[in-house]
Amino acid sequence: MSLSNHPAAGNALRDPLMLYGEAFPSRLLLGTARYPSPATLQAAVEVSTPAMLTVALRRQGAVGDGEGGQAFWQMLKSMAVPVLPNTAGCMAAQEAITTAMMAREVFETDWIKLELVGDDYTLQPDTLNLPAVAGTLIKEGFKVLPYCTEDLVLCRRLLDAGCQALMPWAAPIGTGKGAVNPHAMRVLRERLPDIPLIVDAGLGLPSHAAQVLEWGYDGVLLNTAVAQAAYPVQMARAFAQAVEAGRLAYLAGPMPERDIAQASTPVVGMPFWHAEDPA
Repeated sequence: MSLSNHPAAGNALRDPLMLYGEAFPSRLLLGTARYPSPATLQAAVEVSTPAMLTVALRRQGAVGDGEGGQAFWQMLKSMAVPVLPNTAGCMAAQEAITTAMMAREVFETDWIKLELVGDDYTLQPDTLNLPAVAGTLIKEGFKVLPYCTEDLVLCRRLLDAGCQALMPWAAPIGTGKGAVNPHAMRVLRERLPDIPLIVDAGLGLPSHAAQVLEWGYDGVLLNTAVAQAAYPVQMARAFAQAVEAGRLAYLAGPMPERDIAQASTPVVGMPFWHAEDPA
């Protein structure tokens, strides 16, 4: 493959994030909660150019919940970034389904980030009921992006339910720990090589994002790591650059790890002081 034809040589449009048959030029998705101000959120979006913006129907008020909800919705539309509603906070299957239905009407989109919480302390997904809820929403015409753990069996059940992309966590929501089970995450990537996997939750640093992209993950979704940074706009830019760097590194094919040192400096001939005395 020539350099001009290599996917790492072009811009993002030559290597798009593909979800449910649609192409997105960015591999970064950004949440819209907990920013110091709407202006800070807008500036963070402008510098990071995310593929989608996630928004929770109940938390944000969306359209019709007074002037605040209307103003927020108008700001989202003005940024011209696709909206990904989510079912954040739902702990019952029917609650998640109802919230998704409402979000489709409010935001006029079939995309939904499915969150079904199984534990209100760790906010771990309800792994037992998640596949059934995802299957119900898919039958209703939704493009479901399920928030799940890195468990391979669960992810396979979600694929069996009809999901075409998955959003496994790296660590519990809002912890900023990065990948706490790197072995399981790498196994998941290796066993599902053709499925878009977006790391959702638990990333805290741009280096965390670069790492999972280097492993072959297709993108990341961030909220707290950007919104709660001391300088959210600068952090949004840093994450955007880290995602791009991680993806380019993956496409470039990193060198294999070795257990012993191997010299990188070429040796040509022998140093002059090792030459034999011609006399």
